[in-house]
Order: sequence, then C-alpha cells, then structure tokens
Amino acid sequence: MEQKNLFIAVDAALRAGEEILSIYNDPTSDFEVERKADNSPLTIADRKAHEAIVAVLRETPFPILSEEGKHLEYVERKKWNELWIVDPLDGTKEFIKKNDEFTVNIALVRNGTPLLGVIYLPVQRELYFASESLGSYKLVGITQLNDSDTLTDLVKRAVKLPMEIEMNPYVIVASRSHLSAETEVYVDKKREQHGAVQLISSGSSIKLCRVAEGSAHVYPRFAPTMEWDTAAGHAIAKAAGMEIYDADEETPLRYNKENLLNPWFIVEKKREHIK
Repeated sequence: MEQKNLFIAVDAALRAGEEILSIYNDPTSDFEVERKADNSPLTIADRKAHEAIVAVLRETPFPILSEEGKHLEYVERKKWNELWIVDPLDGTKEFIKKNDEFTVNIALVRNGTPLLGVIYLPVQRELYFASESLGSYKLVGITQLNDSDTLTDLVKRAVKLPMEIEMNPYVIVASRSHLSAETEVYVDKKREQHGAVQLISSGSSIKLCRVAEGSAHVYPRFAPTMEWDTAAGHAIAKAAGMEIYDADEETPLRYNKENLLNPWFIVEKKREHIK
C-alpha cells in the first residue's frame, strides 16, 4: 500500500507541474498575483496546481492538508492519524521572479512522522521520491507518467540517494530569500569547525533535496516555514539517511501540530541518538 500511495503522489505532483508550466511558459499570462492574509503571494498557478493534486489524492482515504486548501481547526485535525500534507507550488516568490526555483511538495504523514514524499521541479524536470521501505531516489527528465509506468519502472530509471558526490570544502545550502542573521552566525560557527565553507543558495524545498542527494552537508533554517514547506523533503531526507532536527539538533520535526508553523531547524546526516 505504501508504494501504491507513493506512485499516486508522483502522479499528482507531475500533473501539478504540468499545470504550473502551462502558466509559467505562457507569455500572455500575468500570473494573477494576489496577497494572502500573511501578505505572501498567491497566483493562478498555485490554485491550478492545488486542484490537480486534490483531484488525484482524493482517490485515497486520507484527508488533505494543503497550503491552498481549507485548514480545519486542530480539534478536527488531531483525529487524523494519516494525512497528506501538500504545497502545490512551493516558492511562489521564485515563480513570480521567473528564476525556475520552485517545486511541488507532497507528503504522506502518519502520527506526526512523514512516511513518504515527492518533490517535483517542473522546469528542471527533476523528480525526488522516497518512502521508508523503498529508499530515496532522484529521476531526471520526467514530465508525465505513461499508462504502462509503474513505481518499479521509475526506480530503475532513477538514481538512489544519497549520491556519491565529493564535497570539499564543507557545503552549506541556505535560503535565497531568507538568509537571516542567525544563519550567518551558524555559518561562521561551521567555518571555525571546518575551515573553508562553501555557501550555496537555493529557493523552495530544493534546499532539502540538496542535502538528501549529497550535494550539501547541511541546511540550517532559522526563519519561518510551514509544515507543507518541509514534510515532503523530510521524507526524502529521512529515506536517504538524513534528518530534519529542531534547532536543538536532537529532536526531529513533527507534523499536523496544533500550530502548523515549524520551529527553526537543521537538515543534516542522521544522528545515532535522538530524543
């Protein structure tokens, strides 16, 4: 069942990516940018991607918590042992800037822990997918599923994560839009520990993928994020032997909390002893 749900999530992500690109690549589109209550941007692509994902995921028995959907009160959500956590278009600011660094994020969470996750980069045609039993994979050059495709086919065409990438010096990936003072302090600390440090910037959940695939050692995030920003990447990182810890570097992030805001966190190689 886990692999069936993962394949469904892949299908949903690719369909959302197709909707996003139809708008992104349309020279006549103005993206119909609106402002949400928190002043973050919302475009027609966010809405279309949400609709495409929901149309696929509603085939499953699990409720959906989407950034662009209706957010029920915790008194209702806390009854959900399993749920989909979705960001139909992560990196809306990057989408509007047209710098290509945006993703589709879909995760299935059980009892607060991500079981499986899918992240799709529509412009780059890169698909990251993972589950606890299957492991973590990256597939390049995919835009849609064929009628004959199976999850086994995708795995055969994909590369297992983490990849063997030689990183010298120590590589830190950070947010392109939210490089906080606390992050700069963290980078300075790593310079003291490792000497030379390479700092690379990226948008959306791509940063989590970089650590999962082995092209960065760590991703510190000392700025606000929501559960749908990290749940899919968390699943992908976990299946690749990484973890997303609270800033205490001991406690893994939890999901479907009363407050959907994440604490500050660090993505890095999994530690042997955690709380």
